[in-house]
Amino acid sequence: MLFQNEMILIASVFVYFGAVLLFFRLFAKTGLYMWTVICTIAANIEVLILVNAFGMEQTLGNVLFASSFLVTDIISEVYGKKKANKCVWLGIATNITFIAISQSWFLFIPSENDFMSASIKAVFSNTPRIMIASLVAYAISELYDVWAYHFLWNLTTKKTGDSKRFLWLRNNGSTLVSQLINIVIFNLLAFMFTYDAKTVISIILSGYAIYIATSLLDTPFLYLARKMSKKIV
Repeated sequence: MLFQNEMILIASVFVYFGAVLLFFRLFAKTGLYMWTVICTIAANIEVLILVNAFGMEQTLGNVLFASSFLVTDIISEVYGKKKANKCVWLGIATNITFIAISQSWFLFIPSENDFMSASIKAVFSNTPRIMIASLVAYAISELYDVWAYHFLWNLTTKKTGDSKRFLWLRNNGSTLVSQLINIVIFNLLAFMFTYDAKTVISIILSGYAIYIATSLLDTPFLYLARKMSKKIV
């Protein structure tokens, strides 16, 4: 189907960002922590899939992972820096735990009647490298994102005397840089010996193009989350 990948990617932005708000509405801060765990695991599996969309070759997982930045920005805005950093450390712990669990599966000797082990191994045999690359990129970029968000917040509050203003600036100012940090670190560590340099550069550029779009698109969701928080917190 023509433009199938493009339509699914565009739809996934609204589905994932909408899901973040739904989890927030249903479970408050706990829901945001839950989403962090879900997208940390799912994005690191999804990133193994390479697709063509918008005239570029790219990995999946970019949109889903972008939702984690929306989560930390919501927590920063509503609950503060300490809780946002706790969310990041939860994601780091999830990465480490999933690496250990997924690799333990290969310690077992499959039954002669087993028909799934080979397929599972084909997917998860690459998991340690992908997950370690993701872990490093996630930890650095997300901790930077929380720091930059509150740095910009304090800066604009001092300049204007109003802590509610310039939400769009602290959101985009922190996220655009942190996502660049994430996409470069992850792809260099994960794919520099798997794909040729041209492909890796293409993946980085296409991935960051998506991150620019998702950074701009998540701003209305952050404003809505702040409005919702008055009835949730």
